[in-house]
Amino acid sequence: MNRKAKLIAAAVLPAILLAGCAGRTNAPRDTRYIARDVSTLYLAAKDRMDRGQHKIAAALFDEVERQHPYSPWARRAQLMSAFNYYAAAEYTDSIASAQRFLQLHPGNRDAPYAFYLIALCYYEQISDVTRDQRITEQARDALGELIRRYPESQYASDARLKLDLVNDHLAGKEMEIGRYYQRSSRWLAATMRFRAVVDQYQTTSHAPEALYRLTESYLSLGVQDEARRAAAVLGRNYPGSEWYERAYDLLGEHAPQQVNQTN
Repeated sequence: MNRKAKLIAAAVLPAILLAGCAGRTNAPRDTRYIARDVSTLYLAAKDRMDRGQHKIAAALFDEVERQHPYSPWARRAQLMSAFNYYAAAEYTDSIASAQRFLQLHPGNRDAPYAFYLIALCYYEQISDVTRDQRITEQARDALGELIRRYPESQYASDARLKLDLVNDHLAGKEMEIGRYYQRSSRWLAATMRFRAVVDQYQTTSHAPEALYRLTESYLSLGVQDEARRAAAVLGRNYPGSEWYERAYDLLGEHAPQQVNQTN
């Protein structure tokens, strides 16, 4: 989850947001509250953004909306604020700004970008699989919402790639918990976790191991028919994998009468 996504976001920032900035003069540098005309305030915010001072820029774009709420510049400033909070890694504020933009302008042509920013904010906060995965689930939901609403948008392809990675991450969490239950000899609880990977995340890299772990767990529970079925699915879908070879050997050791039926 590196900062490369920020470069992607900056590269695809809709051109309309920067409209009206031609012919800019030296922007004021004092960011304390001063009543200013909308163009001067907007250009001050953009100047800060161009210099990489994203947190200050976001605050100034917020000020554009606060001082001139009915100006056409206010709509642009809302999304610029969301982007700059994102670039400053102020993800909660970025999400709030993007959501406010969507609430006020749901049919705007830049709505897909607002959804994309929200998804990126969740995506960049994903932690390793040893931690709570609530943020990961929120990233999954936000990416899915973007793809569902705007499947042909310029952001959808990147969202699909990130969604695959998010699902792999969630599957990895299920695997970690399942292996923990196995080590504790809680075989039934383990099978539920591995079953979830097979049923919900079958396209991820964790599916072959999940089927092997199911074979292990079912054998430990004494349910040899279910173990054979799991191994058969593993052999049918991943015939050359290390996990199938291990499952085959395991069945041969603990349920030799089942091995011929598996092949």
